[in-house]
Amino acid sequence: MIDIEVFEDDIGKRLDVFLSEREEVTRAFAQKLIEDGNVLVCGAAKSKNYKIRKADTVSVDYPPPQSCEAEPEDIPVDIIYEDEDIIVVNKARGMVVHPAAGNYSGTLVNALMFHRGSALSDIGGVIRPGIVHRIDKDTSGLLVVAKNNDAHLSLSAQIKEHKVSRIYHAIALGRIDENMTLDFPIGRSTADRKKMAVTEKNSKNAVTHVEVMENFAGATYVKCILETGRTHQIRVHLSHIGHPLLGDEVYGSAKMPLNREYMRDNPGQCLHAAELELTHPRTGEIMHFSCPLPEYFTTVLQKLRQRN
Repeated sequence: MIDIEVFEDDIGKRLDVFLSEREEVTRAFAQKLIEDGNVLVCGAAKSKNYKIRKADTVSVDYPPPQSCEAEPEDIPVDIIYEDEDIIVVNKARGMVVHPAAGNYSGTLVNALMFHRGSALSDIGGVIRPGIVHRIDKDTSGLLVVAKNNDAHLSLSAQIKEHKVSRIYHAIALGRIDENMTLDFPIGRSTADRKKMAVTEKNSKNAVTHVEVMENFAGATYVKCILETGRTHQIRVHLSHIGHPLLGDEVYGSAKMPLNREYMRDNPGQCLHAAELELTHPRTGEIMHFSCPLPEYFTTVLQKLRQRN
């Protein structure tokens, strides 16, 4: 069972709408989960048009993988480590992690289902088997996938307890001169439900440590160390202090000259998950993984250095 927290702006929403928004599944799939009795409100089954109340607790029990929305696809995937419990993947930029509305194919899950068949945990349900955490479509780099339920539960607990280290490399607009810690709570934007924002309302604490790597004319190469792992955390935090990521059309501005030049050849933000450290769920060994900067990132760095 996965528990979903009810926020103030969720009150009054239909149960199927609430579930599709919060779990990023299609409305039809949310309705099927409800009809099949896989969704409980305060421990009891409800209809799809039940209206969410302030004191409600909503739980979802995803059925095990079967013929489902995620179909195996022969897509190349860069697996940098694998054993009987985990897979560590270097995700390509532009690849969605798991199927959701508008992206039912071409995802990392589709690729892993082809290459590894049923050897993935089923806690994540039929649309995201094995998926413990995600990185954005246009963010490249490392993430860990669970091959069985014990591994999934262990890794999920480590992430929840902030025991998984994740280090990103990014290029931010503007000049950042000093290392800093960004400690601002993040929650769903009240102006745009598809975006996150720094807010005190219905938010969770979020901490990002920023280290300056290199300065350029109009941009800064930074290392971002996550202490927490909120949705879009690095993008929201850097935008909040006036240094959105290069190429970030959601939290930045495409009108900025450097952004316009960059976006002619590059989709999305310049952000790469370069390092990942975790405790192996079976052996208890501390494992550290790293992957080099992708070509798009090194090309941008070269161009910025030439401009200086």
